[in-house]
Amino acid sequence: MRLTSKGRYAVMAMADLALHGGDERAVPLQEVARRQEISLSYLEQLFARMRRAGLVAGVRGPGGGYRLARGSSAITVAEIIASVNEPIKATRCDDESKKSCIGRSGRCIAHGLWQEMGDRIQMFLGSVSLADVLEQRFDGQARVAAE
Repeated sequence: MRLTSKGRYAVMAMADLALHGGDERAVPLQEVARRQEISLSYLEQLFARMRRAGLVAGVRGPGGGYRLARGSSAITVAEIIASVNEPIKATRCDDESKKSCIGRSGRCIAHGLWQEMGDRIQMFLGSVSLADVLEQRFDGQARVAAE
């Protein structure tokens, strides 16, 4: 399983937004791009997707930019990654296909292992909020956003 730059940059940018503006102040993407050393045009693409997913809200005009659509404790890392169409799965198999990751019918001998690993990663990322990222709570102290 590989997390591409799209997912990593989206999480970094959202953490920056939460730190510098949260759900109260709009932050210009130019500032996020400068601080995180991410291309502005790439950030614009990511934020368009995150806006459609309801994670951020755009603010127009002077002092405009983006702000969180919800509080940082109510947005999970899994939501952010999913919003930019980054799949979190450890298998190469398409769940809808009858073919395995090795091109034959059925599943490979280790499919259950990879499936379980992907499910646990998804569960972990779903339990880590932006607030947890800012507080560096990753040692089993992450709070589920639904709490």
